[in-house]
Amino acid sequence: MDQTHYLARSRARLVSSWEVLKKSFARRYPTTYAHLPDYWRLMRMDRPIGIFLLLWPTLWCLWIAAGGFPDFDLLFIFIFGTILMRAAGCCINDFADRDFDGHVERTRERPLASGKISGREALTLCALLCLLAFVLVLFTNRLTIYMSFGGLAIALVYPFAKRFTHLAQLVLGAAFSWGGLMAFTAQTGELPLYAWLLYTANFLWTVVYDTQYAMVDREDDMKIGVKSTAILFAEADRFVIGMLQIFFLLAMSLSAKHFELGGWFQFGLFIAACLFAYQQFLTWKRHPKDCFRAFLNNYRVGMVIFFFTVVDLFIP
Repeated sequence: MDQTHYLARSRARLVSSWEVLKKSFARRYPTTYAHLPDYWRLMRMDRPIGIFLLLWPTLWCLWIAAGGFPDFDLLFIFIFGTILMRAAGCCINDFADRDFDGHVERTRERPLASGKISGREALTLCALLCLLAFVLVLFTNRLTIYMSFGGLAIALVYPFAKRFTHLAQLVLGAAFSWGGLMAFTAQTGELPLYAWLLYTANFLWTVVYDTQYAMVDREDDMKIGVKSTAILFAEADRFVIGMLQIFFLLAMSLSAKHFELGGWFQFGLFIAACLFAYQQFLTWKRHPKDCFRAFLNNYRVGMVIFFFTVVDLFIP
């Protein structure tokens, strides 16, 4: 009873302290406090699918680089660094699209497009998130710190690439795959040649799911002049996606040989192949809602591969 009473009192104190903190913040910074839900939505924290699509390949690279459980501090750095950089990417993406999102049914209520927050606020938040992520990188090694500048540059270029090329999804692939390379440099202090094979695989996979994502808005994008691989591939979209999915599986399978991954890892790739087949079924008639479901299904692809990577490393 005494322990229960102590825990209840501790919880009450914590809640009370949190309420005092909120009231104090709201009193000192009323405008910022009022916009907190809009900042949350700007960072897409209410839609964490992007975090997982970025996180799963980073984690499987970290585990492969370590040959087992990675250093705990690096695990912390890469998990929270991924969350921060994905949020920063959403901020700069919405800033770049602020004049276009209002014309697209799915995005017209985003905070910037609807005028709830300003472009300056979005850029400030993006800079703050990048700074926090960089602070985390400072706890790694020199090579990883140098690598972080390349990743940041690619991430900042992507939102504006859609204005000039139909191959913007390739830029996103380069950005989303960079964390895997940094996982190797952080864990091992070097960048082995075959890490680029994993980078290539994730690059191909990113083009797959971002093309599926672009298929959702294809009609609206064509009207407003936004370019994408979904528009470029046209009627060949499903065929090209299918080929990229096959090449992704081949690249991952080849990497297994060089990193001494065995049957469990290959079984994970088999399940991933089944999920890809399901995505092809979903996009058969190219209905926007089904294309979006196919995009979301890639969360399971990444989770399955990561799970069986870990299993393979711990079970001979």
